[in-house]
Amino acid sequence: MVKVFISSVQREFAAERREVAEYIRRDAVMRRFFEPFLFEELPARDVSSEQAYLAEVADTDVYLGIFGTEYGYEDAEGISPTEREYDCASAHHKYRIVLIKRAEERHPKESALIRKAEQDVVRNKFGSLEELKNAVYAALVHYLVLRGYLYSGPFDAAWNRDATIADLDREKIRWWTGMARERRNYPIVYSEENIHKILSSLHLISEDEKISNAALLLFAKDPQKWFVSATVKCVQLYGTKVQKPLASQQIYGGSVFEVVDQAVSFVMSHIDARVGERTKSAQVDVTYELPVQAVTEAIVNAVIHRDYLSTGSVQVMLFRDRLEVWNPGRLPKGMTVEKLSGEHSSMPVNPLLAYPVYLAGYIEQVGTGTNEIIDRCVNLGLRQPEFRQDEDFTMVMWRKGQDEDTSKGQSATDESLSSHQVIIKLSSSIPSIGALLQNMVKPMSAKEMRQFCGLKDSTYFKSTVINPLIAVGVIAMTQPDSPKSPTQKYYLTESGKSLIEKN
Repeated sequence: MVKVFISSVQREFAAERREVAEYIRRDAVMRRFFEPFLFEELPARDVSSEQAYLAEVADTDVYLGIFGTEYGYEDAEGISPTEREYDCASAHHKYRIVLIKRAEERHPKESALIRKAEQDVVRNKFGSLEELKNAVYAALVHYLVLRGYLYSGPFDAAWNRDATIADLDREKIRWWTGMARERRNYPIVYSEENIHKILSSLHLISEDEKISNAALLLFAKDPQKWFVSATVKCVQLYGTKVQKPLASQQIYGGSVFEVVDQAVSFVMSHIDARVGERTKSAQVDVTYELPVQAVTEAIVNAVIHRDYLSTGSVQVMLFRDRLEVWNPGRLPKGMTVEKLSGEHSSMPVNPLLAYPVYLAGYIEQVGTGTNEIIDRCVNLGLRQPEFRQDEDFTMVMWRKGQDEDTSKGQSATDESLSSHQVIIKLSSSIPSIGALLQNMVKPMSAKEMRQFCGLKDSTYFKSTVINPLIAVGVIAMTQPDSPKSPTQKYYLTESGKSLIEKN
């Protein structure tokens, strides 16, 4: 049986606590899997009440917190039993559910506790007792599906009853088809008539034209309309702990491919990059502090293997000494973090999502991503990456020499820099940047710009040159509504022209 610890201010929710416990014990589905625990039902023991309830939290499977307006009794340190229980559940990596009663006013400490919980747990709000029981039921069923107690087909393969083919962006399908043909010899040529055929080949559309969740994540005009948490949150921190102030923060939305591209660009533009000697072919080699392929693999794995039923998002955290990629979800049954470091079979959580990503060339082979990450980091002389499974899955990629002088790095993006400072910073590592801008008398493609500068790494060029110049308004896209269009070009803005004229 799965033990559920019900936590709340007892005085405020005395009736609700009993009702929820009885509801779990009576319901035909709930009682098969769950055993609720109420502290008031605990027999008398020769230990302090605080020791007793914290011991029960440590021994439980699911923490169910019901938060309202009152903070409750405070101990000598000014902490309530409810907050002690929540902190204990967090420290022991328990599955946490928090249900918050709607209220206009709360005790300040209760508000602070809710803010703490809202950052990293499954949560919902309720008004009536009936709403509370419904929320408990939905959260516990989700837990059963997540842990494999109840069978559920892959999320990505489910047909979305509200979506139609009209909700898909044809330009995104056309772009993907071109990439798949170039990278993996995908056999179907894009045309308006072949859209249904392309989607059918990927099992993303049914015979009666129902659209799968995977199709929406890959090709929807607005994926976040359907899955609000299908985003990637990127944060750069000054030190080795999560604490403010943050050096930089972005939340990226869009299709699977768009959030991956943006997140990879964020990381690569905030780490050190060494520019080598110019070769006879006028190309310039760039060596990153972290291997771009490994960073891409880590972020792709988090995006395609995450639990899309979770309200959390993928988080990319760049610390001074490491890169962490957090993935809301758990490893498939039979997979362990130890197996990830050796040979293992492919068990994608979202198989219909993983295959098109592979065909587009974003990963080398389905199921080998963790091995690729390890090999590329070790070959670069970095410490072997680590994998952790707590409430979320986390990949840790260690940076090299970050306790030393990091001021020598040549990362080009700093949101606090002016356009003039960005150009100066870029020119220190790529001297041809000034000449490139002066020669942009007409729009140029990314490839044309990159070749002008003598660079061959398209990912580096986009993250280190194009994105910073767009961010400070020096250049702009000719097709801002279709950023991945193959005919996309970039032009010098009026402020960019003014800046060049002054220099």
